[in-house]
Amino acid sequence: MIASLKEGAKEEELDAIEAQIGCKLPNDYRCSYRIHNGQKLVVPGLMGSMALSNHYRSEDLLDIETAAGGFQKRKGMRQCLPLTFCFHTGLSQYLALKSVEGRARSEIFYNCPDQLAQNPSAIDMFITGSSFTEWFTSYVHNVVSGEYPIIRDQIFRYVHDKQCVATTGDITVSVSTSFLPELSSVNPAHFFFTYRIRIEMAKDALPENACQLDTRYWKITNTNGNVEEVRGPGVVGEFPVMTPGKVHEYASCTTFSSTSEYMEGHYTFHRLNNKEEVFDVTIPRFHMVCPQFRESSVRMVSFQHLFGVDPVLFFGTFPQIDEMKKQKFLNIPIHVHCS
Repeated sequence: MIASLKEGAKEEELDAIEAQIGCKLPNDYRCSYRIHNGQKLVVPGLMGSMALSNHYRSEDLLDIETAAGGFQKRKGMRQCLPLTFCFHTGLSQYLALKSVEGRARSEIFYNCPDQLAQNPSAIDMFITGSSFTEWFTSYVHNVVSGEYPIIRDQIFRYVHDKQCVATTGDITVSVSTSFLPELSSVNPAHFFFTYRIRIEMAKDALPENACQLDTRYWKITNTNGNVEEVRGPGVVGEFPVMTPGKVHEYASCTTFSSTSEYMEGHYTFHRLNNKEEVFDVTIPRFHMVCPQFRESSVRMVSFQHLFGVDPVLFFGTFPQIDEMKKQKFLNIPIHVHCS
């Protein structure tokens, strides 16, 4: 990935791009691109990857010339410059160059079409940064600090809470999570997360403590305190055998329609040398919180025109309208879970 970085752009090249698109580039963006003008279009991309069994995303940091070619003038995305691009999903993060259509200048976001508005210019946003500096430095910090793991020479955008670890006997379970904007939407409320679980048996465990995972149990609690329980055999179709020093990792996913939820549970194992000896291993509680988002200005205006009141004020005026009632009012599907 480092070898794919391009040499810095010249001041006159950046000036020419500003003239081409008719917008001034933020100073921090210009400064960064004077050092490196993005990267060559390669896989994996510099700005992180994510992989599931049937889904893959890897974002390249676009050079200024390619970004200018994707500069947006259409309604709902006016004056937005793409920063990243994924070959596999078509996903991009955008930089707002002007404060229009409900966006703040220098804001960075994933665009998300409003599927309920029946208007192609209704674009919601998952916000990833308030400025290029904040966006880029926070990502670099996560990479350098080891917060984002590097797996097979790719940076994976999993977030690991260092307190999200539980040890039962010789077995330790830790969890990291990631939000997938390309599989999510604000309207309808559908938030897609993947979680990566690491199961490890201590190196100094006794050989006779070798065991095999039989079943899993999940307790899932959403923003409103509603609880769902899930039981099933194995993990993603596997029944890992744990021996001293063995590590087993797997990824799964979940979707929900409230803005946050947490999961916790346990695995049930049996000893290899005594199938009658079964025991539970704790899965620590881990939280999945939807990133900050903003609904399109088109939806906000449409709601106000229809009901004569700002939607934020409307729902704020009636505290008895809780999250679930609001979802039903807006015709939003309820939680769906993937094991």
